[in-house]
Amino acid sequence: MSSRLHLPGPRATSLIYGNMGDIWETESCFLQEKWVEEYGNTLRYKGFFCTNRLLTIDAYAINHILAHSSDYQKPLHVRRGLAKILGNGVVSVGDAQHRQQRRIMNPAFGPAQIRGLTGIFFAKAIRLRDVLTSEIAKNPAANGARIDILPWLNKAALDIIGLAGSNYDIDALNANEIPNELNEAILAVIAIPKFGILDALQTCIPLLCLMASANHILAHYVQVAHRTTERIGRELLMNAKAAARSSAKETGEIDKSSIHGRDLFTLLVKANMATNIPKNQRLSDEDVLGQFATFLGAGHETTSTATTWAFHELALAPEIQIKLREELTSVDTETLSMDDLMALPYLDAVVKETLRVNPPFVHAPRTAMKDDVIPLRRPFTDKNGAVHDQIR
Repeated sequence: MSSRLHLPGPRATSLIYGNMGDIWETESCFLQEKWVEEYGNTLRYKGFFCTNRLLTIDAYAINHILAHSSDYQKPLHVRRGLAKILGNGVVSVGDAQHRQQRRIMNPAFGPAQIRGLTGIFFAKAIRLRDVLTSEIAKNPAANGARIDILPWLNKAALDIIGLAGSNYDIDALNANEIPNELNEAILAVIAIPKFGILDALQTCIPLLCLMASANHILAHYVQVAHRTTERIGRELLMNAKAAARSSAKETGEIDKSSIHGRDLFTLLVKANMATNIPKNQRLSDEDVLGQFATFLGAGHETTSTATTWAFHELALAPEIQIKLREELTSVDTETLSMDDLMALPYLDAVVKETLRVNPPFVHAPRTAMKDDVIPLRRPFTDKNGAVHDQIR
């Protein structure tokens, strides 16, 4: 008998939604944290139509699942939901296509490439500082101005990923000029309410897609954002291809080394057009466009959310804030190099601890593609009183 069937866990509160409705209505992961306190690090809860779902924060189990990504894949309904917002990029495609895209995209995230992007990060960080300074000056107060930092961090991160990902200046921080159309489309999607429960069910049961989305505003703005990103993405792709062809050798062949630039789009064009790369390793134009939408949609919000949590934690711990400020002000330049950043151990510790305590993504759902045994660091006692050090 499978040990997971006897895992402790909460009772379903709905025959249709299981515990999903409760999760949906609870902010962040507070409900799951309550369950862990009550039932332990590894437990069972109910998904849609009361199907059994495993929840674990056990380090051995998480390592095993993530290390065997082909055996534990993102569920189809999760990929459908992501594709609904982000398109068919690296976070929403199936296992084989995901591996192909990752293999070609990996060069964009090497040490040399990240070092080359440092200037973009600091240029936009300085721009954000100047904008916030201006906002504070508009509303002076004896006890300091109050600013909602998340929208501003969203704009800064969107600017950064636009330039680093595709060399496209979204200029979301340029609040006094005519808004950029891509900026408006993406921020409109972020600003509207989250998916409703019907939207979630539609990702699980394709037949329900025949019904209109309960969130009509979401559906409208998602369509507008898709059309805008696809049109701009195709323009960028055409420009990148033209640049690649113009730099081709006399033989007309395009070699990887003949295409310069470190942004994501340039590297994907290399993989797509280089004649010295096997055809089965190339991405189609649609795959390239999928990455453009994915990095704009997912790449900026995770960064801004994590940074917001860092500010929150620092506000609650002024002694840590003071110590961090002392380390940062010891540097005699505001445009640090990667080497300068690596020489700031307390900043590194604050970032890592923020991500540990408040990760931007609190859920990583996976579906087992075959029978397996999951090891556990901490054994659990099932409903019958038996102790298990693994899950079958």
